[in-house]
Amino acid sequence: MKLKTGSFLWCLYLDKLYCLLSVRNVRALVEYFGLLDPHHLSTMNDMMFYHFLHHVTNCNRKQITSVFNMLDWEAAGAISFDQFYMLVCILLAHENHLEEQFIFRHSRPVFELLDLDGALRIGAESFEKYDFLFNIKKHNLREFYQDFDITGDCLLNYKEFKLFTIFTMDKYQEKQKAENKKEEQKALLEKEYATQS
Repeated sequence: MKLKTGSFLWCLYLDKLYCLLSVRNVRALVEYFGLLDPHHLSTMNDMMFYHFLHHVTNCNRKQITSVFNMLDWEAAGAISFDQFYMLVCILLAHENHLEEQFIFRHSRPVFELLDLDGALRIGAESFEKYDFLFNIKKHNLREFYQDFDITGDCLLNYKEFKLFTIFTMDKYQEKQKAENKKEEQKALLEKEYATQS
């Protein structure tokens, strides 16, 4: 999934540490949400939601419908600004390759979104259904369930899911450190080369 260039969401800045928008960006998003709400009900129905996501992303109809159903867990036929805000943060986290950071920082809301039937347990099918949002690959998913399914029921409860988020965050930070070290070494080599020339 990619954000289309030129959409309003490109103007928003997602804090890389907390994966939240600034107050100024939230204010702009509230105004934008108001423009998308022609009936002034402070909600967005499925038709408006489809056109919004179709306009700002390259998601297909099936993906958009599944995201709407995930956000509309009360089956009200519409989503509120809170749910819209969560979606925008997920989209921006995905675009900035901060999925692990987002899941770690917002583990409880993400768990509740992925808990489609309200059983307080997440199955692999929930992850597979929304892999385009959270960028979790199927081969990684099998490993996660083997490592973190402590109860052995092939479902993750919140504590097991939280362990999963901590583990993925650790892996993400190790990857970032390795990349930073590599960049530092490259800069040193370039500097040495420049001084020798």
